[in-house]
This record gives sequence, structure tokens and C-alpha cells, in this order.
Amino acid sequence: MLAHKTQTPVRVCRFDAGFSLVEVLIALIIMSVGMLGIAGLYVHSMQAGRTSLFRHHAVTLAGDVADRIRANPLGGVAYAGAGSDNNCVDGGINCSAAEMAANDVALWLEQAEATLPDGTVAVAYDDALVPSTYRVTVTWSEAGYDVDPTYVITFPVFEMP
Repeated sequence: MLAHKTQTPVRVCRFDAGFSLVEVLIALIIMSVGMLGIAGLYVHSMQAGRTSLFRHHAVTLAGDVADRIRANPLGGVAYAGAGSDNNCVDGGINCSAAEMAANDVALWLEQAEATLPDGTVAVAYDDALVPSTYRVTVTWSEAGYDVDPTYVITFPVFEMP
């Protein structure tokens, strides 16, 4: 008869595969820091976009001011004065150069308030030079700035009668 051999027990080594809780927590921390960085970048890009939009409005408004002054070269010092709605454009009224200038100033102030936060337009007239020179300053307020941002344009205008 055959003798039975006794079998020695086989040792099974088990290697646990997978992640431990500590590894998962570390991965979550690294991911959350990355997500916070992305959120900060998003906020910064939104602020830069807003600033860009305001600057675009300021440049457009200053260009409109310059074009209207060039279209009314005899307005002169009236552009540096107070604005008033003289109904020169839509009313079919034949306005003088000074009345048209006051109407333009009122229109610019209205546009500045509509497109820029606390927006203002100031015009300085200098007739000491030939040709006369205008300096248009568009100012608005913006969060994050200690001094209100401005856009300034200086241009000459030949005053032809």
C-alpha cells in the first residue's frame, strides 16, 4: 500500500492592492490646492475682462468726443464748459456753435454715466497754440484701484470759419 505523504501547508502571501485612506486624503489635498489656483485664475481673468471693457468704453467715448469737436471747430471754449441739452440734434433746431458744443458735452456726460462706473468726461481747451488744442480726459472708478483710471487724448483742431 502506498503511504500517504503529509502535505505541508502552503503559505499564501497576500499583497493588498489599492489605495490607503492616507493616500486618498493626500490626493484630495493636492487636487483642492490645484482647484483653488484655477478659481483664483478665473477671478483674475474676470477682473481683467471687466477692466478691458471699461477701457474700451473710455477710448470709444474719447474718440466720439474728438470727432464731435472736429465736426464743430468753432465751439472752442464752450466744450470746456457745462453741458446742456439744447435739442440740437433731434429737434431740428439750428444751433450756434456754442449751443452745439454744450449739447455735445451733455451727451458725453450721459454716455459716460451709462457705460462707465462713475464715468466723467472733462475737456480742456487751449487756444494759445496754433492750431488750438483740446485735451479730453475720461475718468471712471474701478474696484482694486487706489486712483481712478483715466484715458487722456490730446489733439489739435483747425478753426476754419
